[in-house]
Amino acid sequence: MTAPPNPVPFPGPAELERPTDGREVDPSLGLLQGEGAAQRVRTPEPHPGHLAPTHVEADARTPTYYGLPVLQQPVWIRTIPVYLFVGGMAGAASSLGAASLVAGGPTLERLENRCRALGLAGDLAGSLLLIADLGRPERFLNMLRVFRPTSPMSMGSWILALSGAANTAGFLFGSRRGPLGALGRVGIAAGGGLGALLAGYTGVLLANTAIPLWQAARRELPVLSVGSGMASAGAVLELFSDSGASRKVTHWYGSVGKVVAIGAMLVMQRSAPRAPRVTEPLRTGATGLLWRAGLVLTAAGLVASGLGNKSRARERLAAGLTLAGALATRLAVFHAGKRSARDPRATFEGQRAGMGAAELRRPPDPKPAVFKLPVMR
Repeated sequence: MTAPPNPVPFPGPAELERPTDGREVDPSLGLLQGEGAAQRVRTPEPHPGHLAPTHVEADARTPTYYGLPVLQQPVWIRTIPVYLFVGGMAGAASSLGAASLVAGGPTLERLENRCRALGLAGDLAGSLLLIADLGRPERFLNMLRVFRPTSPMSMGSWILALSGAANTAGFLFGSRRGPLGALGRVGIAAGGGLGALLAGYTGVLLANTAIPLWQAARRELPVLSVGSGMASAGAVLELFSDSGASRKVTHWYGSVGKVVAIGAMLVMQRSAPRAPRVTEPLRTGATGLLWRAGLVLTAAGLVASGLGNKSRARERLAAGLTLAGALATRLAVFHAGKRSARDPRATFEGQRAGMGAAELRRPPDPKPAVFKLPVMR
């Protein structure tokens, strides 16, 4: 007579009460056994701090799937828009520092040092903000275990890590002589190239999603990210710039960024008649107010920086307006995208308007592929 198999040990109180952050999946805690294994429980109610899915009444003109959201909104927390803001600024500062090293020479040495410091500080702050969203530091290291060129998230993690390493080498050894100085200059040049990618990646990351608003603005978001990053970096550097060539360079660098950002925002607004429901979060509610504030503040910063007889007080005012406008723009794009994901009509309207996967240059060939092989009879 064979002995009965050993039963699966039930987890004890110590295992049940061990601290977690709510993201781990422990199979031993999900076993259905005991007297209450077959009992049904009521559906848990959503937490008051979380946004519940929006239910939209059915409309014959714009049919939906029972008025329920088709997509899930991103689970990113509030540190992500700040991460996008800081990452774009750090990347733009690193690019300006590399350009100052190559073309400026000794006259822009102080500007180059400030760009290195700002780029390194932005990379460190961006890493901390990203880790705060991931929950634990080892999760960021796990993202570096995969190198996938087709994934903006994977490439963004590598760009951020390599940019931080290059800016660290440039900051520590850029002013020295000998082999260490050469290593520092290589780090500055590499940080400049990676910085340009980092500034644009913050927009590519959002554009490469199925969120209606971000997907509809996939062409403008990278341009907006680069322009906003340039404007932010120029504003911070202008606060600490001295008189001379470096002051002029930071002024023009920031002004070009503001013009690019304003142009991208206006182009995004022009696409509203094509799919009004998709871009509605940019026109109404708190997200619309943030969007308009970002546009107005950025334009005000451009006007203030372009006035004649500039004083230090006016420069600080222009820099403050620019930074506030860039941050408001990032917050508006982030929260407006999440709001569009909760609207089922926005998803359907964008697809019916020819956006997204439906936006093909030509229809697929209905004929099957023909293989010239002998036919066996």
